[in-house]
Amino acid sequence: MHLETEAGALIVLERDKPRFAPKSLWRRVPVCAYLAALGMLVSSLSSLSSVISSSGLTMAEGHTLLSVDYEIFGKVQGVFFRKYTQAEGKKLGLVGWVQNTDQGTVQGQIQGPTVQVQIMQEWLKTKGSPKSRIDKAKFHNEKVIPKLEHKDFEIVK
Repeated sequence: MHLETEAGALIVLERDKPRFAPKSLWRRVPVCAYLAALGMLVSSLSSLSSVISSSGLTMAEGHTLLSVDYEIFGKVQGVFFRKYTQAEGKKLGLVGWVQNTDQGTVQGQIQGPTVQVQIMQEWLKTKGSPKSRIDKAKFHNEKVIPKLEHKDFEIVK
């Protein structure tokens, strides 16, 4: 509970122990800092303005959706690479799929906003699962899409 006294001090009641904060405390933070924070909030909310419909995310004005196929070479099977790829894709808000190949590689497709797809590509090239060793990552069939073609990020067996 917050109360303001006649002297202009703010009283914050925590467990029946009042604490006083001088009103001048609020003047120590420049207005431009508040405006900058507000601008970042508005920017963040604007980036989430992509339209979500029953068929999935669609391209909204100023936002581009990408689809990229990939194949990862190295020690990528038997090291939970698919599980970590799925988790990272979901964390980034991407959709697509991942699967092992008979050649010992991992392949798949990622779809989503351009920036998130680029972050995922970097993750696939350099990080992967903790016990994996990535020798090479190939990306192909990169294209702009009007809407997402998948509803989730799946592990294909």
